[in-house]
Amino acid sequence: MFTGIIEELGTVKSATKHGKTIKLTIKASKIVEDIHLGDSISVNGVCLTVTDMKSDEFSADVMPETFKSTSLSSVKEHTKVNLERAMAANGRFGGHFVTGHVDGTGQILKKSVSENAIYFDISVPAACNHLLLMKGSIAIDGISLTVFGVTDDSVTVSIIPHTAKETVLDLKHPGDLVNIEFDMLAKYLFSFMKREQNETSRHSVLSESFLKEHGFLS
Repeated sequence: MFTGIIEELGTVKSATKHGKTIKLTIKASKIVEDIHLGDSISVNGVCLTVTDMKSDEFSADVMPETFKSTSLSSVKEHTKVNLERAMAANGRFGGHFVTGHVDGTGQILKKSVSENAIYFDISVPAACNHLLLMKGSIAIDGISLTVFGVTDDSVTVSIIPHTAKETVLDLKHPGDLVNIEFDMLAKYLFSFMKREQNETSRHSVLSESFLKEHGFLS
């Protein structure tokens, strides 16, 4: 579990591809002070497992499913990436619940500046529009952000100068891909409501008149 509060900008030292898999080695300083083999690290919002580490770098493997559904398939040597360690049980919770299980990618459609805010319009699959709520939460490349606008196929978020300096988002421009994770609470709520709706429909079908009509009752 993560918070969406980025701890450090890392730099990809190498991205070795074998078919639909990648072995990433990432240069870092802050997070390697307290990570161990097997730990979970969020890399641009994608939860990866530490498979090797040194004093100033760590390695992680990208599986075919992650390769297919996230922007990590396009990372190259020297690419900057957002890094966050898994949330400590005794730590402050500053963002929102972020799992690191990316729902898909979106494309930056527009980037604009208004005083101290940098706004991004980002495409989202129309099928996921129901998971967006004005002033709700969304994770973009692992960054916990607030939704400021919603259309049928896009979402608007903004960042302040501090976030621009401490994350990769300000390095991106229209046409670039970002990883999107919708609010976990919204996903659970929708799933629960859908099950309830299906259950209600099932009971509605199995009414007394239905059973009589099909010869189960006289």
